[in-house]
Amino acid sequence: MKLDILVFGSHPDDVELSCGATLAKEISLGKKVGIVDLTRGELGTRGTADIRDGEAADAAKILGITIRENLRFRDAFFTNDEAHQLEVIKMIRKYQPEIVIANAVDDRHIDHGKGSKLVSDACFLSGLRRIETVLEDENQEAWRPKLVYHYIQWKNLEPDFVVDVTGFMDIKVASLMAYKSQFYDPDSNEPVTPIATKNFKDSILYRAADLGRLINTEYAEGFTVERYLAVNSLGDLI
Repeated sequence: MKLDILVFGSHPDDVELSCGATLAKEISLGKKVGIVDLTRGELGTRGTADIRDGEAADAAKILGITIRENLRFRDAFFTNDEAHQLEVIKMIRKYQPEIVIANAVDDRHIDHGKGSKLVSDACFLSGLRRIETVLEDENQEAWRPKLVYHYIQWKNLEPDFVVDVTGFMDIKVASLMAYKSQFYDPDSNEPVTPIATKNFKDSILYRAADLGRLINTEYAEGFTVERYLAVNSLGDLI
């Protein structure tokens, strides 16, 4: 199945937190979007990997995601080596996306930066026809996405561009709340983590609102790029 956009996250919920509203908007425009989680988040302080598997599936349904897969790399201990690159390449060649979106290039959690570089490297390598991969007993064709973007996570990195997501934040928040084990719940007896506070839950809206303010819209999500952005004419920017 060919997808328009394939989004990678080091952990289940990375994608929803960082660009869920953008994906909901693209899906509303008829785009086919898939998510590949690199790990099951099994080292997370709250909940379990099995619980997060179910939460990830529920979140994907809320967003309208076409496919969601998990590569089951080791949480916190996966590396950017040949074995891991080949598994990511298989996903890129399987779904042949025009656009790939990956983790933030730099962030608080070490898996985010690692995942970012791993996916970026795999996108390039996936276009080399002499790298042979086999999936489900079939030889795969080389495929390189046209565009590679990176979403922004815990750190407030300076975006290279932002997407107006006004009207789609409700879907994003609903997809995040599918992760009941991970986020703020005043009745929970689980340990408190940086993302399980009321302040963090509130920040989902106020960070998007601040980016929206800067482009004269209600809400926006930011991204970084690996090459220059280009427009056809001076009037293309909003």
